[in-house]
Amino acid sequence: MTTTAGLAIISARPRTEYDERTYAGVLGKVIGVYYGRPVEGWSYAQIQDGIGVVDHLVAEELGAPLIVPDDDISGTFVYARAAADYPDILTDGSAAVAQCWLNYTVEGKTVLWWGGLCRSTEHTAFLRLKQGIRAPESGSIALNGRSMAEGVGAQIFIDGWGLMCPGDPERAAHLARNAAHVSHDGLAVSASSFLAAMEALAFVDSDIDSLIDTCLPLAGDGRLSQLVDGVRAACASAGDWREARDWIEEHHGYRRYPGNSPIATNHAAVLMSVLMAGDDFHRSLLICASAGWDTDSNAGNVGCLNGIRLGLDGINAAADLCGPVADRLYAVSSDGGDCVTDAVRETRRILYGRARLNAAPEPAPTSRFRFEYRNSVQGFTAHGGGPRQALTTISNEDGQGLTLSYKHLAAGAVAAVSTPTSGPPEPTGIRGTSYFEVVGSPTLYPSQTVEARIRADVHPPGMLFFIETYGDDGQLSTIRGSEQQLTTGINTLKWKVPETGGRVIHRLGIELRSQQRRDGSVVIESIDWPGAPQNYVLGTSDALSPDLTPWTTDTAWLRTFVSSAKNFAPDYTTTFSISHPEPNGVVTTGTHDWADYRVSSTITFNKQDAAGLVARATGHRRYYAAILTAAQARIVKRSDGAENVLASRDFAYATDDVYTLEFSVAGDLLELSIDGVHSVEARDGSYRDGGAGFVVDTGAVLANGFRVSRIG
Repeated sequence: MTTTAGLAIISARPRTEYDERTYAGVLGKVIGVYYGRPVEGWSYAQIQDGIGVVDHLVAEELGAPLIVPDDDISGTFVYARAAADYPDILTDGSAAVAQCWLNYTVEGKTVLWWGGLCRSTEHTAFLRLKQGIRAPESGSIALNGRSMAEGVGAQIFIDGWGLMCPGDPERAAHLARNAAHVSHDGLAVSASSFLAAMEALAFVDSDIDSLIDTCLPLAGDGRLSQLVDGVRAACASAGDWREARDWIEEHHGYRRYPGNSPIATNHAAVLMSVLMAGDDFHRSLLICASAGWDTDSNAGNVGCLNGIRLGLDGINAAADLCGPVADRLYAVSSDGGDCVTDAVRETRRILYGRARLNAAPEPAPTSRFRFEYRNSVQGFTAHGGGPRQALTTISNEDGQGLTLSYKHLAAGAVAAVSTPTSGPPEPTGIRGTSYFEVVGSPTLYPSQTVEARIRADVHPPGMLFFIETYGDDGQLSTIRGSEQQLTTGINTLKWKVPETGGRVIHRLGIELRSQQRRDGSVVIESIDWPGAPQNYVLGTSDALSPDLTPWTTDTAWLRTFVSSAKNFAPDYTTTFSISHPEPNGVVTTGTHDWADYRVSSTITFNKQDAAGLVARATGHRRYYAAILTAAQARIVKRSDGAENVLASRDFAYATDDVYTLEFSVAGDLLELSIDGVHSVEARDGSYRDGGAGFVVDTGAVLANGFRVSRIG
């Protein structure tokens, strides 16, 4: 595996150019998935008869939301976190990615196709890993059969590795091959490594034929070479893309391979779309979505490769695809606070992973919203539903901040923008389709302090923050802060988010106001809410949901938690019931803003091996826990199935007794108090931040209330 040449090429280029192309690749992936998603599962004939050519984002016209959870997006960006989580990924990449699968996947809930053992490739691979079978055996043809092992799934998850290895196709191919082996084998692994290598080389070489010629030998697979050569020849001789598509159907259509989504067909579709579109980003997605087969997966790969190759200017060369998407995406995993995210934040993760791969300095922390790339908006869109909108445009031409331009701002008209902070009030799943549910936690909580840096010109308006919330009624309600007058120049504003009575914070917004007419603009340079909530409290169930009954299984506030526990429900006598038939039933909420804090709850201990509180969770197999066992109170660190007891003391609880536990994490100091008495203390600095919640090992507990309080 050679890396020196690639790094030398990149080091000779401006850092900002590399960063921007990374963002363009992430954005291209997201746009591509949402472009092809609405017609996934349609036959070619259905697309021709129903739409003809998919020449724009058609989701809403077909009655589906544009921004939805998708395995192509979540699998790509979540499993690539292995580069940040495991320092040995270059030498043992398959094992590292396999641990990511186990840590970040919530069985039966997060976005894989849970179609069953020996039916769904990814479900089968997950079960193999859970049984202790290591990669590459977990995804092997020998164990799972060719029809599943040579499906498209590996290819749809590998873009992160190409993005992390600019100018270094050898390393990208190596990482992608190891990642693909977790769930796939044979041609699927070869095609994945080939595509990742092309993406890596596309940072420094935009010629598609050159990319193919250089990267195909890295796959080392004669079957793949034959497939690629055949597609290239068909595209070279075809009068239009439909002729090339017909050639693929005849020689490599689904009917020629076992399984329901074979890699050969879909890899050919990706190559055809890029070859037949040339340097036209939009046309490459048009071809890919109109051709059928696995449209969202293929268009996502095409969008990532061409995003890197053609850059932001290429993405924006034709119809506006960035505006409707607005950087938005869901990265669904057990790390629920990172579910609602955007292309800029996922780019930062890629850059962090690359730094870890190269043992380079980590990128400096920055505000949640910094808008550091040209045209990036990080989910901010015009906000409707209030007074008349005076906002005319939202723009970011230079990557220096979000410009809000307005006209006729006056009494009775506002300029308002907002960005999502949680999933939608109603489920995103659409009956009879493959749309997934949002499984995640909010990014913003009551008692956190929002901080914004805003640049204003002459005659600036007033400004206020607001939040939209929802509860069990599903209705949106708006809470506005006090208006603050902007001044010419730089303004630093803060707002402590008020209590919501258990209602979920759905959106955060900014509203510009004026009593006299104003025409002009302001620039939002940054917005953030660092640190854990000052005092976030969920009370008893009757206070949160007055109409709760013993048969209620779901509430709005319950959905702010991500549960790997088999049974997690509201309890009408307390707040939560948590039950799990084996070790490690974990329930968490919160984000990586939460670093130093206390988490507490009053817990009724039933029959279980262990139970207690979780803090600084990064996924559901990497966290600290303060637990009671049959004879001890313990502080433990859990990491990928291993448990390290950091400190303990004798403590025998009685079944059905009630104890108030408080678990504090501040720096490397970890403390457990029981009924207000300091009981156990330990020191460990392995985990620096993350969400909080509960853990149950083989048993059940009732939890009355939940509180998180910031330390410092």
